[in-house]
Amino acid sequence: MNGAAKKRYAEPLEIGGERLLPGEARTVEINVAPTFSNDDMSLSVQVVRGVRPGPTLFVCAAIHGDEINGVEIVRRVLKSLDPKKMAGSLLAIPIVNVYGFNHHSRYLPDGRDLNRSFPGSPSGSLTGRLAYIFMNEIVTKCSHGIDLHTGGRHRSNFPQIRAELNDPTIKGMSEAFGAPIVIDSRLRDGSLREHATEKGVPVILYESCEALRFDEVYIRAGVKGVLNVMRHIGMLRRSRARAPKKPIVSKTTQWVRSPGSGVHRVLVPLGGQIDKHQVIGVVSDPLGTQEVEVIAPIAGIIIGRSNLPTVYEGDALFHIAQVSARTEFEYEDFHEALLPSDYVHDEASPSDAPIAG
Repeated sequence: MNGAAKKRYAEPLEIGGERLLPGEARTVEINVAPTFSNDDMSLSVQVVRGVRPGPTLFVCAAIHGDEINGVEIVRRVLKSLDPKKMAGSLLAIPIVNVYGFNHHSRYLPDGRDLNRSFPGSPSGSLTGRLAYIFMNEIVTKCSHGIDLHTGGRHRSNFPQIRAELNDPTIKGMSEAFGAPIVIDSRLRDGSLREHATEKGVPVILYESCEALRFDEVYIRAGVKGVLNVMRHIGMLRRSRARAPKKPIVSKTTQWVRSPGSGVHRVLVPLGGQIDKHQVIGVVSDPLGTQEVEVIAPIAGIIIGRSNLPTVYEGDALFHIAQVSARTEFEYEDFHEALLPSDYVHDEASPSDAPIAG
């Protein structure tokens, strides 16, 4: 880093009207809008500035208010950091959609999807205003970003990165994260990824778990991934541990829908590798007198599935990432590497204890 860049980094970073110098860590509250009862609702941003100059990374979760796995990922990442051992700045936003989070809802009170409302407007709807604040107070101050998501209600996602891999910086971040699968995903209209990219800020999206649920293995994968990316872009010192295994890349995904109504029995686990024409589920009536097989239309890996046993004809049951039949992948290896070992937690420090299954 040249002298001019070092000089710029020594200047205060202004977030939400507060100025932070290198070596500082502080929570900044950015007012969004008052609630019905006239209480202020704010966006909480934990800013950690390393003592050495480097990139500025944002890590955010709960853009959809019921997708809470990322909230715990952010908490654990923050707990592991020391500004004295860090280069650059981290802007951690564990809950972007505060309104939805408080009401176990994906959306804001105006019913809009925040991740289809960027770049927002200072005079628009509540969702548009929050999108505008996030873009201008967070994204424009950063050089890189990681957006943490989960599946929807009653839908689980296997850990995966979604990113547009034409960009070499984004591709490097995606591979460094260490998720087992990367989906080469186009930019969605109105999404955070789309408008961050337009501002020159490369962003990757981590998907795992189910809405309103914690999963210890997938949380650990997320924490490890965020720290891996921080090492990759030069914010943390390189680890002596072995570099993450190269992920499987899929350019095509496909949902499989229920061929009938009834009770669905899942035959393949999340993360399982399947062949084309394989039977991956069975839908039957409650008495079992009629059964219809769910057939995989392509070979690939199950990256998402419905957790509801009761289904109607046409319901989305499985999400498959298409990969070559020759691809070697063992989801058991991924799980075993991240499972908590025989662990007796220190009662004086319960925040370090793994979440029980």
